[in-house]
Order: sequence, then structure tokens, then C-alpha cells
Amino acid sequence: MAGLLGIEDLSRDEIRSILDRARDFQQTPSQPVRKYELLRGKMIVNLFFESSTRTRTSFEIAAKRLGADAVSITASGSSVSKGESLVDTLNTLGAMRPNGIVMRHAASGAPHFLARHLAIPIINAGDGTHEHPTQALLDARTILDHRESLEGLRVAIIGDIAHSRVARSNMYLLSKFGAQVVLCGPPTLLPAEFAQLARGVTLTWDMHEAIEGADVIMMLRVQLERQNETPFPASEYFSFYGLRLEHISLAKPDVLVMHPGPINRGRELSSEVADSQRSVILNQVENGVAVRMAVLERMLN
Repeated sequence: MAGLLGIEDLSRDEIRSILDRARDFQQTPSQPVRKYELLRGKMIVNLFFESSTRTRTSFEIAAKRLGADAVSITASGSSVSKGESLVDTLNTLGAMRPNGIVMRHAASGAPHFLARHLAIPIINAGDGTHEHPTQALLDARTILDHRESLEGLRVAIIGDIAHSRVARSNMYLLSKFGAQVVLCGPPTLLPAEFAQLARGVTLTWDMHEAIEGADVIMMLRVQLERQNETPFPASEYFSFYGLRLEHISLAKPDVLVMHPGPINRGRELSSEVADSQRSVILNQVENGVAVRMAVLERMLN
């Protein structure tokens, strides 16, 4: 694996290998943080043209725990803000000979463009509305921490489906392993063509229908920054598509509640649900480091 541009093109064996290796890097809260020398002498550049807390920080921590050096560059802190083209910025970075580049960009396909111009492994940390492969991997790792297999699980993904790279990557991954994926959201945010992108995917506008019998409920952030339409009032959206305690009773008794973050409490889910025992949202954050360690190790070794 020279890089990681998306989930769609990965095989089951490649995904399984990453998830198994991530399990090796997981640590319990009582354990001291363990550092490795697996990538000693390697240099990782985190190139983020969009704001990020969880993804950027976890990639930095993952690189340092593996013994690599990590340099983070944001759009506002780069020469792009001075008018330099993306190609020139990439060529400049390539001349500095990093061992790998982690890239987030608002344009779908930007990491693929970068991969065509540089002979350096590229990891896609989110490109527009296209994919977010490491998020899907850490979500799968989190589910497998609580379930023996992904096969046969009913996973409800609810919210702004149209603009969500998280929904797309999770849909690709879960369908490869035989999970039943139900996409749910307002009609304007639920494109009909999503049902054709992967096997075992169904669509509904009815949140109760999506949640009924679910093993996993994955809530999504409403991505107002990508929407050209007039945004929904928070209270109106929450009344139809916000996850509340009364919804949990419709799902399996041991349902897992997930969210890629950042959470907008009172819009996508209530505080009572976010802080409940069914929530594994902080487990997702923890697994982000382990999964990204596995991806970096695989990419650079």
C-alpha cells in the first residue's frame, strides 16, 4: 500500500490487516503511553487546507508514537495564502523529501491529484465530499471492539448524507463486510444515487424506520460550510433528525451510538445521548490514534 486515498479500492484483506494491526496499538487508560521506534528517521508532513482538531492531532500523535518526526502545515500558514498554486506548493514540499504526506482539502480528489504529481505516499485525511478513509477504519475498529464481526449488523447513518465523506467511506467499508447500511436524512440531504454506490444500502427519510433494530447508530454533523441552501434552523432539524433518548429504545438493547465529531449538541443529538453509556464517541477518538499508527506504519514500511 503506497498510500491511502480511499476505502473504495481497498480489499477486505487490506482493511482487515489495518484493523488487526490497530488493535496491537490500542492501549487501556491504565497503561502508560507506549512509544515505538518503528518509523525512526522518517518525516511526515500534515498538510491541512481545512480546519481540523481530531484528525490532524491524532495523525501528529500517531507519527510521534511511532518514532517519526511530524510537521503540520495549514492553509493560512502556507504560501497558498499568498497566492501560490497548489501544484507549486506540492512541488516545494516534494523537494524537501518527506517520507509521506497526510492531506486534507476542501476539493474532492485533491489527494489523488497530489498522488499523480509526487512519488511520495499520500494519505487522504478527507477530501471534500468524497472520502475520509481513516475515519471509516477507526469507526470499524470501534464497532469491532464491541462486536465479534461487522457481518449482518444493521448500521443507521443519519444526517447530512449528501455532503458527508464520512458516510461515503463507512458505506464502502461496511458493505464490503456484509453489514446492512441504512442512510437517513432530510430529502434534500439524501441523494437517491447513494443507494447504488454499494451493496446492502437502503435509504429512508424516516428516522424511526432507520433506527428500528439498529446495532449501530452513526450520527453525522450538518455541514453548513458545504451547503448552498438556506440552513435548517437548529431546533427544526433536531425535532426531525436529532437523536434523543426516546429513539434508543427502538434500536437493539446494546446499540452503539457514534459520531465523527465535532458534535453539535442540540442539533444532531442530545447531551443525554452523547454522554450515555451507549455512546462510544470518545472511544472513536482514542481509536483514531491506533488506526492512524497502523496506516502510517503500513505506508512507510
